Amino acid sequence: MTDRYAADALIAYTEALFAAAGLDADKAAVVAPVMVEADLMGHTTHGLQLAPPYLAALADGSMKGTGQPAILTDRGPVVSWDGRRLSGVWLTATAVDLAVERARLYGTGTVSIRRSHHIACLAAFLQRATRHGMMVTLTCSDPSTASVAPFGGTRAVYTPDPIAVGIPTGGDPILVDISASITTNGLTGRLHKEGRKLDHQWVIDAEGNPSTDPAVLFTDPPGTILPVGGVDHGHKGYGLALIVEALTQGLAGHGRADPAEGWGAGVLVQVYDPTAFAGVDAFTRQTDWLADACRTNPPAPGVETVRLPGDGALARKRAALKDGVALYPGIVDGLKAWADKLGVTPPSAL
Repeated sequence: MTDRYAADALIAYTEALFAAAGLDADKAAVVAPVMVEADLMGHTTHGLQLAPPYLAALADGSMKGTGQPAILTDRGPVVSWDGRRLSGVWLTATAVDLAVERARLYGTGTVSIRRSHHIACLAAFLQRATRHGMMVTLTCSDPSTASVAPFGGTRAVYTPDPIAVGIPTGGDPILVDISASITTNGLTGRLHKEGRKLDHQWVIDAEGNPSTDPAVLFTDPPGTILPVGGVDHGHKGYGLALIVEALTQGLAGHGRADPAEGWGAGVLVQVYDPTAFAGVDAFTRQTDWLADACRTNPPAPGVETVRLPGDGALARKRAALKDGVALYPGIVDGLKAWADKLGVTPPSAL
């Protein structure tokens, strides 16, 4: 039977680990709940699984544990930061909060971040805006890494380039978290480590042959992940990736044209306040209609019911808050190794 842990206990544990590793206490207090939120929602490759490599980055100095981002520009509704290699989770959470504040003043708020460390799970940030009745768009890329080839190519140029959008409704928000590639580095890395295959031909080997084996990504030369649309119409994912790269690196003024600095991210956060447009009631009248039309849509054969993005994640979150969080195998042991090293006491299972 898989052990389960109280969410509050996991948050306190994660916060203590990061503080002991040298992250400012106020930053650790922001980072911990965001990382646990990912596991609550079922995004197990981008939650506490990332804590050990983040702690290692603090230890070797590739993630900075103290300080503030440099303000490059601040023109009211538009702010640009140099993240100075600080925690990407903390930078992004702080950026969403700032964008919400600016959207209240100006209708929209946009924050661009360059030279951030990795930002974990995009979906875990969305409710920081939707709980205020605001719509948020969040996207990122890693200019120091490449694992996806342009459509028709065989050599990696860019990253999976995720895009997340939080849309308020009269009920649960719609929480979209997708990427410009069919799958992610986190999932392919996990499956490769476990000796498992992908469900479909989502990768190609170095010669461009489609494959279900994530091992082709770890050869010399390596294969690549396919863009959304695969070998059939991957130009769609390719186009999305080019947009993300421009939004996260072009606007930030730092990216693949610059020397690589290690695992990190360029980030763009945009928040929209419906009160500055047609109003909250008009906004939710449209989003409620759309949500209802999707959920009540006649399901196809083999489909129990049509869901909206975020329905499953929020259901898993509610269940985990009630019954405890069941962490993916290996996560507890990975955290325990750092707990022993840093002198932090792990939580007891429920």
